[in-house]
Amino acid sequence: MRLVLLGPPGAGKGTQAALVAEKYKIAHISTGDILREAVRQGTALGLRAKSYMDKGDLVPDEVVIGIIAERLQKSDCKRGFMLDGFPRTVAQAEALDSELSKRGQELDAVLSFEVDEEEIVRRLSGRRVCSKCGATYNIYTDPPSKPDACDACGGEIVMRSDDAPEAIRRRLHVYKEQTEPLIDYYQSKGKLERIPAMGPVEKVYGYVEGALSARVGV
Repeated sequence: MRLVLLGPPGAGKGTQAALVAEKYKIAHISTGDILREAVRQGTALGLRAKSYMDKGDLVPDEVVIGIIAERLQKSDCKRGFMLDGFPRTVAQAEALDSELSKRGQELDAVLSFEVDEEEIVRRLSGRRVCSKCGATYNIYTDPPSKPDACDACGGEIVMRSDDAPEAIRRRLHVYKEQTEPLIDYYQSKGKLERIPAMGPVEKVYGYVEGALSARVGV
């Protein structure tokens, strides 16, 4: 099973990916994580990526796809994989298709998690972080026992600047501009499955299961 996960910040992709990975024993590959790992290991591509990251520049597509290609060769991807955070553009999607085609493979499905913008703003603006130990909370879904105090260390609970509603809306605007052409691309390839992601975790997972069953008969 080879999947791509799409969805804005706060759509719950990570939660659903963990459930799918556990049930089907496939690798959950976060682009950010594997870039950092390649840098940490000092691979040739990792060092190239680091030279861009250190300057605050975007890592070029050919470097990212090279790192992903290396990651897909690892043994835990034999049963399948989910890519989270890649591709972000049509050019990256075409590069991924080309890379898989060299192996006689293709994606089984692209799951697009769809959530109303105001719900995403509500979810993310509820996020709080302990200024002392970094523990995370959500005032709507996972609040600390005492308002404004961390359960773990008693430190002050604060809102990060990028979780302010106006900052979230800016991030969503960028995501939408980037991703709408990508959704059209996968729709034209017949790979797209739209997942309503507004409800509880269990309900959303039911939609995911239904999509996977229709696509790969699991």
